[in-house]
Amino acid sequence: MPSPTVRTYEDSAVVIAGGSSGVGLASAQKFVEAGVTRLTLLSRSPERGKAARDQVRALNPKATIEFIPVDLAYPDQVTAAIESAHQQLGAIDVLVSSVAASYRPELLHTIDPQDFGGIINKQALPPMYLTRAVLPIMQGQGGGSIINIASDAAKVPTPGESVLGAAMAAIVMFSRTAAMEAKRNGIRINAVTPSLIAGTPTAERVLSDGFSKSLFEKAARMAHLGVAEAEDLADLVLFLGGPASARLTGQAISVNGGISAG
Repeated sequence: MPSPTVRTYEDSAVVIAGGSSGVGLASAQKFVEAGVTRLTLLSRSPERGKAARDQVRALNPKATIEFIPVDLAYPDQVTAAIESAHQQLGAIDVLVSSVAASYRPELLHTIDPQDFGGIINKQALPPMYLTRAVLPIMQGQGGGSIINIASDAAKVPTPGESVLGAAMAAIVMFSRTAAMEAKRNGIRINAVTPSLIAGTPTAERVLSDGFSKSLFEKAARMAHLGVAEAEDLADLVLFLGGPASARLTGQAISVNGGISAG
């Protein structure tokens, strides 16, 4: 069996979906600071995507930093965006899926059953589409790393996150199973499962009022090591996308300051 292709940061081409803010943007910055010179951001908003591209490009003006607008809810758009990124970069060695649809935790009896499908589809399907689209490219290269951002709701039963937790659990089990399939081609797939992330649009939304405010204020009090910030998650993403994690696959790893264990 041939040895997997594991590239250094300097030799890696990186694609980050959801790269215009939060963990995605922080991860892009970390990769460029670590030596990556080929990186493409995917985002639905052209304005935010271009602004993020310029912000990352400023870290290394000689690097190739691109942006592709795409609605990740549609598999045909995802496939086209991955193909375009591959053409831009010449390879895709690392894929990061940091896609978060707008959602506020609500108790199950208050959620309209008609909304179940939308919640699950918008949260769970984009990383699945992205993983599927990039697999043939990484198979042809003999290796690669895929990092899917999910949530601790995948592992910890949390009031207000019944449907969301189902979607996040789907991402984690999908990532684990895909990892077992893809390892023979030298591809490693891992999930990152944060809880509350300070300073992100999601945190602002869930802490604004109502049930979600009390839920996450309680969670923040349990984070005795400190509420995680986007940079904390980005450090883990950088590790999972680099050569030091060459033998790590099929894992779901939490960075949550001690809110939960498991």
